[in-house]
Amino acid sequence: MQPYALTVDKFLDHAAKWWGRREIVTAEAGRVGYAELRARSNRLSGAFKALGLRFGDRIGTLAWNTQHHIEIYYGAMGAGFVCHTLNPRLTISHLAAMVNEAEDRMLMVGAGLAGIARDLALRCPCIETVVFLDGEAPQWEMSGDCRTFAFEALLQKYGAQTRWGDFDEGAAAGLCYTSGTTGAPKGVLYTHRSTYLHTLRSLQADAIALTPADSVLVAVPLFHVNGWGFSFAGPAVGAKLVLPGRYTDGARLAKLIREEDVTIAAGVQTIWLGLLDHLDATGEEVPTLKRVIIGGSRCPDALIQRMEERLQARVQTSWGMTELSPLGTVAPAHGSERAVASGRPPMGLDLKLTDAGGRTLAQQRNVSGHLKVKGASVVSRYFKAENDVLDAEGYFDTGDLAMIDDDGNLTITGRSKDLIKSGGEWINPGEIERIVGRLPGVGQVAVIGRADPKWGERPILIVELQKSHTLDEEALLDALRGNVADWWIPDEVIQVADMPLAATGKIDKNRLCAEYARA
Repeated sequence: MQPYALTVDKFLDHAAKWWGRREIVTAEAGRVGYAELRARSNRLSGAFKALGLRFGDRIGTLAWNTQHHIEIYYGAMGAGFVCHTLNPRLTISHLAAMVNEAEDRMLMVGAGLAGIARDLALRCPCIETVVFLDGEAPQWEMSGDCRTFAFEALLQKYGAQTRWGDFDEGAAAGLCYTSGTTGAPKGVLYTHRSTYLHTLRSLQADAIALTPADSVLVAVPLFHVNGWGFSFAGPAVGAKLVLPGRYTDGARLAKLIREEDVTIAAGVQTIWLGLLDHLDATGEEVPTLKRVIIGGSRCPDALIQRMEERLQARVQTSWGMTELSPLGTVAPAHGSERAVASGRPPMGLDLKLTDAGGRTLAQQRNVSGHLKVKGASVVSRYFKAENDVLDAEGYFDTGDLAMIDDDGNLTITGRSKDLIKSGGEWINPGEIERIVGRLPGVGQVAVIGRADPKWGERPILIVELQKSHTLDEEALLDALRGNVADWWIPDEVIQVADMPLAATGKIDKNRLCAEYARA
């Protein structure tokens, strides 16, 4: 058979040839067809080479969901450079540690992020060039030889047609770091092959299942695990991509969905809370929307029900990790049942449950265990680490506790690091959160351990209620009685106006512990 390297530039090549007029739309910034996007991305590769970048060099991006960011993805990866997406919501110290370890030679900067970029350029001597994606480059007084360019000026002056994909499929394509909320961030280096296969896995009929008829609102940030892979899956099938830019408030998202006839939307649950509140306040509708794909923290069942009833769209819950590229499991794209679990793994990923010592459980259904995964798009070792992180059978330990039902649906029941030890016995916060999250009026819920002089730790329940609902502490605790052991029931219920979120949109339990965990 023909040799055919699985490199990600082939997705955009395909889109340009067969879906050349299909659009990528950026809110308040315009639209471009795949053919033109491919031409611009390819010329950007030439500009990177003209500035002295070499095969395998890392290019950092500090940017929002825009056309320019997609162009950087393909301009970097297609020519054999590595696209290193950075989360602008992280601290400067975290970002600088990532940039210095990655040795990013270039930094691409989106609107409103010039101040962060300047701080990084001062702290990261590896940065030789800073490119501003929106408008003119600011006048900096910088020591050393750090150059600055405006994106369009760079493309006009140095852009040149470049041969793409002229390398092995095992070459590095992207670099993402874990959030670092529970320790030092760790880099995950994706290859072209792993990214290509991840894209095919996500496109399966009961997974993300995009088609050329779809218009996809990518509300998950492109800096968060490659935007869950939509920047590859969209061009692969010729779907229209709708990018919200810097802002993802409910009013702007509702406007985009209506104006661009969005059929599928993807993002973390906090995004959809804002959309729901806006629709309820204005009475507006989003009639073209058919599916909403959510990830991040476990979504309370009450919120899923509210979304499906208000949006008249199917909600697909999912579970994944940076280390998985990120898709692990996803609820079916079709069917009449409501998603109550994180779904099944598409072909190409295997799951197993073990005990705390790493021994595979003889029974793999309807028991709780430590979740391990294996597949072509799963990390083997972290960036610049000496040793791999796999067990003897080649499985990666996710750190999650999980159950798999008779139909193969995965339910994450908690994180092993979040377990609360009370009186020498373990309490699983995830199980309490799951039960409370089903109750009407509950927006977000978290359970943490508080130091206790007698028991060591005791659980406390923290809730954010939906608007117009009031706290009924006894109703929350009554829902647990008979469903968990009596000694699991939290000692206190605390209501917060806004649940603190980490930079990835997940509930920040570190901040909750810092504020509420002391005796």
